[in-house]
Amino acid sequence: MFNPYDIRKDFPVFNRRVNGKQLIYFDNAATSQKPRVVIEAVKRFYEEYNANIHRGLHTLSQEASQMYEEAHEVIARFINANSLDEIVFVKNATEALNLIAYSYGLKNIGEGDEILTTIMEHHSNFLPWFKIASIKKAIVKVIDVDSSGRLKIEEFEEKISRRTRIVAISHMSNTTSVINDIEIIAKIAHDYGAIVVVDGAQSVPHIPVDVRKLNVDFLAFSGHKMLGPTGIGVLYVNNRLVEELDLFMVGGGVIKEVHYSFNKGLNVVWHDPPWRFEAGTPNIAGGIGLAEAAKYLMKIGMENVYRHEIELVKYLFKRIDEESIYDFNVLGPRDIVKRGGVVSFTIGKIDPHVLALILDTEGIAVRSGFHCAQPLHERLGFNRGSVRISFYIYNVFEEIERFIEVLKQFIEKTRIV
Repeated sequence: MFNPYDIRKDFPVFNRRVNGKQLIYFDNAATSQKPRVVIEAVKRFYEEYNANIHRGLHTLSQEASQMYEEAHEVIARFINANSLDEIVFVKNATEALNLIAYSYGLKNIGEGDEILTTIMEHHSNFLPWFKIASIKKAIVKVIDVDSSGRLKIEEFEEKISRRTRIVAISHMSNTTSVINDIEIIAKIAHDYGAIVVVDGAQSVPHIPVDVRKLNVDFLAFSGHKMLGPTGIGVLYVNNRLVEELDLFMVGGGVIKEVHYSFNKGLNVVWHDPPWRFEAGTPNIAGGIGLAEAAKYLMKIGMENVYRHEIELVKYLFKRIDEESIYDFNVLGPRDIVKRGGVVSFTIGKIDPHVLALILDTEGIAVRSGFHCAQPLHERLGFNRGSVRISFYIYNVFEEIERFIEVLKQFIEKTRIV
């Protein structure tokens, strides 16, 4: 049975207090806390078999290589990829998306070609495509959302064309928590001969993600948002597209052989995937820690993770309505259909940063600002940004009660509405 109270015991951070108050961590869309098994896995690597991978015949190198390769296999199982060949470890989702833009985009986008993206994107799945379009003299088309922040699928169907080469879209918005129907979008895109790039930074940690069922070409996500270490992320590359990618970086680790002749010049035999895309010494400890995080989540069950977060969102909205908190404005839908565990909001004229600081004095960690989605905020009329709370497996209803209590006290004290 899923029990968040038992799960909390696995996270050392909840033993601490902030400003004399028990920590309430509502900033999970930015980064998640780490369970003890992840922390111990990283610690054990450095204490017992720290060595470089794929470069040595000695015992430590062989052990490190095996653990690192097994980490790829675990992540492949986590998202139901065909094999570890499709799993590239990178620094984070931002690097993964830029890797696709420069390795695939520069090679396959030509003058006058089109890239489709949406106004709901994180800057990391927005700015790279404008950069590539500028270099290649291509066209970026941006799909709008409705007043609740949901994608206008009919506009997507109108704007896609035979000139569309790439559809770049988030699976779940980090601001409105809207979950896009990637299966439908991928089918339409493939019917037009376009490839599909999905930003899964918010979806992979929180909902079941099956890349084969979604039928996507690329999927990017970060380890630190799914209980793993910082500095490690994943790029899923559909194996049918491996040879379509130029190498983003070259050097150590990406080759099988390098020959140079003064008569014939350079001859390189590139390594098999995924290693050809992981130049230099990678974040070995991070990859091992990420695998432990994935195993932890698989043990809980991603359906349980999603169900728990939705129950928290429903409870939050219920208590907001019951307490009649004045002018509580939500970015995105208030219903729970096709949405996740993120709630971004403003309260009257209260500055989002001021509210975030007030909450912090009570030990409640939230995010304030534009959350790397400023175009979406401006499109929905939230030009000063918003406060964002985001739930995860260790959050409980009592924390929401405390959050509501602090909001009420602050509003009553300041009467800023």
